[in-house]
Amino acid sequence: MDAVRRYLPAALILVSVLVAWEVLVQATGVQGFILPAPSAIWAALVENWTEGYAILPAAQVTLMEAAGGLLLGTVLGVATAFIVARFPTSRDTVLPLAIAINAIPIIAFAPVANNWFGILSPMSKMAVAATLVYFPMMISTLRGLTQVEPSALELMRSYAAGATAVTREVRVPNALPFFFTGLKVATTLSLIGAVVGEYFGGLTSTLGHVVVAAASQLRFDVTWAAIFVVSLTGIVMYVVVVILERLVIPWHASVRGEERA
Repeated sequence: MDAVRRYLPAALILVSVLVAWEVLVQATGVQGFILPAPSAIWAALVENWTEGYAILPAAQVTLMEAAGGLLLGTVLGVATAFIVARFPTSRDTVLPLAIAINAIPIIAFAPVANNWFGILSPMSKMAVAATLVYFPMMISTLRGLTQVEPSALELMRSYAAGATAVTREVRVPNALPFFFTGLKVATTLSLIGAVVGEYFGGLTSTLGHVVVAAASQLRFDVTWAAIFVVSLTGIVMYVVVVILERLVIPWHASVRGEERA
């Protein structure tokens, strides 16, 4: 019952928006190429799920690219955060480089990644996704590793604990909530990076290609159906991270607070 009370308002709002959208489109006679009705989008999704534009196989490829980019960007970001936290003198060198990577226009980098790894290689799309994921993961993890209570560090020093022990017993547990916060943001960014990379060529069985192909043929109902699948995939990835967070750090105040709500 608690779960029903928690999620019922959101479900009611979603249903109300869809109903209002359907009624507005039908009443005003808006053309489908401007804004298709939810019923038309759903019909296009069912029709092209495995045939036609084959949205399901395309979603599987895009999910693989996004997951690969998420993993790569997370590993590089966390590794950088640990290096900077362990060697503070490297901060003046590493942080400007990380900021520079974050400032790269993703639309400009996608063709470069295609040239580096091959336009048909999933690795080129993973590289684009990893570029978006890297900075938020690095900054979030670094904050968790460095923003430690001074009293905790003093306690560890009083026990003559070394740097490795301090990192393992204090810094890493303190960084985990920050890590998962960054990971929640990174899940959506990885999908954005993968789809943007697909816009610039590659395999035909990807959601990015479906969006481009359907729009060029004025099948905007299919375009919206593909966008819906991208959004749904992002929600699923986010929920997976939330579940993982509750399993890994059930002791954290934010997780315990959500369970009591």
